[in-house]
Amino acid sequence: MGKLRPSRLQALCARAGCAQLVFNTPTEDVERKLSMSVPPPPARAPRHPAHAPPVLPGPEGLIPHPGGFPHPPCSWRASSPGELRRHPAAAAGRPLPKHPFASFSRKASGSRPATPAPARPSAAPTLDMAVSGSAGSRSGRFFRPRAFNLSPPPGASPLVLLRSRPAARLPIGWSEGGGAGHWATLFPDPAGGGMATDSLSLFTGLGLSEHKARETLKNEALSAQLRAAAAQAQQVLGPSIDKSTGTLLYNVASRLKDPRRLSFLVGYVTNKKILTDLQLSAALEYLRSHPLDPINTTDFEQECGVGVTVTPEQIEEAVEVVIGRHREQLLRERYHFNMGVLMGEARTALKWADGKTIKNEVDMQVLHLLGPKTEADLEKKPKAAKTRHEEKELKTSRTVASNGEEPVASLSLMEQLRGEALRFHKPGENYKTPGYVVTPNTMPLLQQHMEITGGQVRTRFPPEPNGILHIGHAKAINFNFGYAKANNGICFLRYDDTNPEKEEEKYFTGIRDMVEWLGYKPYKVTHASDYFDQLYVWAVELIQRGHAYVCHQQVEEIKGHNPPPSPWRDRPIEESLLLFEGMKKGKFAEGEATLRMKLVMEDGKMDPVAYRIKYTPHHRTGDKWCIYPTYDYTHCLCDSIEHITHSLCTKEFQARRSSYFWLCNALDVYCPVQWEYGRLNLHYTVVSKRKIIQLVEAGAVRDWDDPRLFTLTALRRRGFPPEAINNFCARVGVTVAQTTMEPHLLEACVREVLNDAAPRAMAVLQPLLVTITNFPASKAIDVIVPNFPADETKGFHRVPFSPTIYIEHTDFKEEPEKGYKRLAPGQPVGLRHAGYVIDIQNIIKNSSGQVTELEVTCSKSDACEKPKAFIHWVSEPARCEVRIYERLFQHKNPEDPSEVPGGFLSDLNSDSLNVIEDALVDCSVSDAKPFDKFQFERLGYFSVDPDSTERKLVFNRTVTLKEDPGKL
Repeated sequence: MGKLRPSRLQALCARAGCAQLVFNTPTEDVERKLSMSVPPPPARAPRHPAHAPPVLPGPEGLIPHPGGFPHPPCSWRASSPGELRRHPAAAAGRPLPKHPFASFSRKASGSRPATPAPARPSAAPTLDMAVSGSAGSRSGRFFRPRAFNLSPPPGASPLVLLRSRPAARLPIGWSEGGGAGHWATLFPDPAGGGMATDSLSLFTGLGLSEHKARETLKNEALSAQLRAAAAQAQQVLGPSIDKSTGTLLYNVASRLKDPRRLSFLVGYVTNKKILTDLQLSAALEYLRSHPLDPINTTDFEQECGVGVTVTPEQIEEAVEVVIGRHREQLLRERYHFNMGVLMGEARTALKWADGKTIKNEVDMQVLHLLGPKTEADLEKKPKAAKTRHEEKELKTSRTVASNGEEPVASLSLMEQLRGEALRFHKPGENYKTPGYVVTPNTMPLLQQHMEITGGQVRTRFPPEPNGILHIGHAKAINFNFGYAKANNGICFLRYDDTNPEKEEEKYFTGIRDMVEWLGYKPYKVTHASDYFDQLYVWAVELIQRGHAYVCHQQVEEIKGHNPPPSPWRDRPIEESLLLFEGMKKGKFAEGEATLRMKLVMEDGKMDPVAYRIKYTPHHRTGDKWCIYPTYDYTHCLCDSIEHITHSLCTKEFQARRSSYFWLCNALDVYCPVQWEYGRLNLHYTVVSKRKIIQLVEAGAVRDWDDPRLFTLTALRRRGFPPEAINNFCARVGVTVAQTTMEPHLLEACVREVLNDAAPRAMAVLQPLLVTITNFPASKAIDVIVPNFPADETKGFHRVPFSPTIYIEHTDFKEEPEKGYKRLAPGQPVGLRHAGYVIDIQNIIKNSSGQVTELEVTCSKSDACEKPKAFIHWVSEPARCEVRIYERLFQHKNPEDPSEVPGGFLSDLNSDSLNVIEDALVDCSVSDAKPFDKFQFERLGYFSVDPDSTERKLVFNRTVTLKEDPGKL
């Protein structure tokens, strides 16, 4: 025999297709332990014939089974979950009729019901069931069909309305000790052809197409709501429901977020008080805005237009007024005029009028004014010609889409955060958020919150100070600070400093530096440790309210989502209070005791830890505390203290939303709203703190700010401007789904910014000496070079031009191939900005046959034929070090075992860093400071590295001038 709790019984009843189960028992305690027996499988049973429904007496509220007792054995098949409902009379405290307990015997399929066995004594409540063994399925247990015979007590009334498929048999009996028992029985609907079949016919009877009905059946919650709505409607309207009412019922079931209001709203639909979708939308909005009972029905009906009648004469008059307002434009544009404007204004004037009637009236009056359509009216309105700039943008977006990437968002991040891209609640309207839990104290607390904040949007960015921020945090920073900024609000920077073992001062300063580097200024910098005293007081109160207990299970025991229940969960409140005080005073070793909250999270995790013991001094509170709160406990309460309106976090915290609401409500404090958004990831990188530490320890990277990483400090060191990172976050957009982007999309944003921000200079990475034998002057000539050739108003710099210059070795070929346009014997090239063309006279080689020097002659550009190419050069240059960076990993997903079986450390790119120690750069950049950025002409964008000294500059290549096609 195995134990079966009422929650499991509920699932079994639902799988059997039970619409309502009534326990015919006077007791109100339904939390009983039940037992179940499992017999062997028999052959499949035949379908049962229908029976005429008898007249069945019973207490008020019972639903008699329409087919009476089934004569052959009952048969059902496991189906979808449903709801276990207590009998209304029991809920009201009234006694229910008693029936003698009857045992249930199993026989072969198709046999007649057995004679009831005499009542048997029982020391504890039991449930005798004949059910199948279990097999794996999505829900964990699925009961295979088994055949049973049911013998109900003499004279007993079947009390359950049920729809099911006749294939699995599930008799249920309830007994209590002393031989005097009460019972509950599930019966099949003899007229039904199975739960799925009956639900399908029920839904199509409401006006749904068969496809829509089948799709609805896949959604168990929606199906349950729609069945309940239909059942209530059938009690008023009978078995046949007209299509318009059915459509409204479907909209109620699919759009209503609070199931408690289902019966109330369905009542208005079935009684024909709500007749249109417009009225229904107003009703749903009203219920969302008024979460507490009782509902003011007078106010509700007024807001929903109940009883309002709009006459045809009123519609005619309203349309006449609207058309009169646009008469001149209508006569001028005729049928090319946007008729939707007329419809919209008429609907505004007559809020509760039928839209179809308004449209017919608009069409009729427009026809009367303009007459029938002419050939000119039937011609399509010509589209405005696109500018070349628009065509270029369209072509770019199509190219991006053809490469398999999402087209970039056309709106800025501020516009997205300010507009309809985020349909967040307004401050003070937390209760309108789906899933938000409303208690009797919710509205007074929200009123106090509004008095404190003045209706201002408040967000927070709450990083843990145990690592450096990465590219994913950039989206979080933009999201939190940006949403507040876009809505004239404020944003806190709050350090979640609840784990003193891993926190260091460099992380605190590094996080704030990165926030400010991205262009945001926190309204206030706070720490979770600022609230340790208040959090402790609330923990004590949580224990006093019976919502928390001290547990002694080890960390290994409670890991995962299915740990064994704590044997200390029901310990006395006074005992937990004493033990928690002992934890605070250091009477327990680390791991010997924790404070746990009594709740089950959305991901199934049970009783999360609120406090744990750590004998580590805190960087701010020192040795004051040896117990520290966890994220699950701290986060929502700190949000409450700071009166955060929108607690924005990444999608992985969605499983904590229920605990977020639960904890605030358990303590009766202001409850903010948690909103989740999609996390931002990039290919070819890792951002895990633990894995970055492994990379550092393995010598693969220098530190957290190695330019090959995608931490924000690394990106800054590499030369990525903060504007480019913010633009990238805007292009990713306000997404709910997790996003993994290609690095080249971020690099494209970098190029866009640096193209307008990085002054030009010339540098040579692989120098080749060139001597001009006929130099036109006795000393060096100053050449004036524009900082931005496309916009010379941004200034100039000077570079020397002397008889000795250096060019890139790759810009010369002794034996050029076809199509080669740069310097070669007999093929001159121009020198950028100098105004001269050089032509080879002599090639000098060393003993190994390598070219070491070129002797050339020069001539004025305007005095000779235009060369095929112009190359960059330097003269009297400064020596510098240049670091060329490539991707750190070879595969897109280095953490994916299927892609990289050996682990991410085995996927390192050996060519990710190339250091050129003797590069040459023109002297115009000699005074550059760390993080200054330049475009080295024809080479790429470069940034000055902090390793630079007065004697030698170090440049990091930020990005190339154009995207390498091999990276796409």
